[in-house]
Amino acid sequence: MKPALPPVEHHPLTPFLPEGARLLMLGSFPPKRERWSMDFFYPNWINDMWRIVGLLFFDDRHHFEIKTEKRFDKERIVEFCSTFGLALFDAASAVRRLQDNASDKFLEVVTQTDIRGLLNRCPTLRAIVTTGEKATDQVVEQFACEKPKVGACVEIQHAGRTLHFWRMPSSSRAYPLSLEKKAEFYRKLFRACEILG
Repeated sequence: MKPALPPVEHHPLTPFLPEGARLLMLGSFPPKRERWSMDFFYPNWINDMWRIVGLLFFDDRHHFEIKTEKRFDKERIVEFCSTFGLALFDAASAVRRLQDNASDKFLEVVTQTDIRGLLNRCPTLRAIVTTGEKATDQVVEQFACEKPKVGACVEIQHAGRTLHFWRMPSSSRAYPLSLEKKAEFYRKLFRACEILG
């Protein structure tokens, strides 16, 4: 008798698509709820995305932290993303976790996100960035494009628009690179998108 498949998990968040968004950031899929420190994207306290952004924009990796509560400040992050034109979602809308963790390696994508549908809702977008291997693979599959090297981009076409598809190092601490070195990759991305001076 075959072992039962893990249950299908559907994405718990709706896409964050602020007016005038210039960059769509796509992770793979959120971790399990018990790992969340806020009800928003990149919620895991030990994921460094908001520390990278804090370091680059405010010269303070702790800018978005509420340290006494070991959580990120969702309101401050939402305000920042709205101001700077960062849209957020994930490349998978439904997954199975083949192991009890958030590793891309053990995520089986059941339903891909309709990335073209997100682009249709954000006519001002100039670029897409993936922040993990699984997310990168979903974009490559949907756009039948070349897979960019980490820290680089390729052009993709959608509805008469040319966009840049960037691949960044994962902000997970499982990715073997220091926060400062990851930040240098993201600095190049944000400058190319004219979000960071």
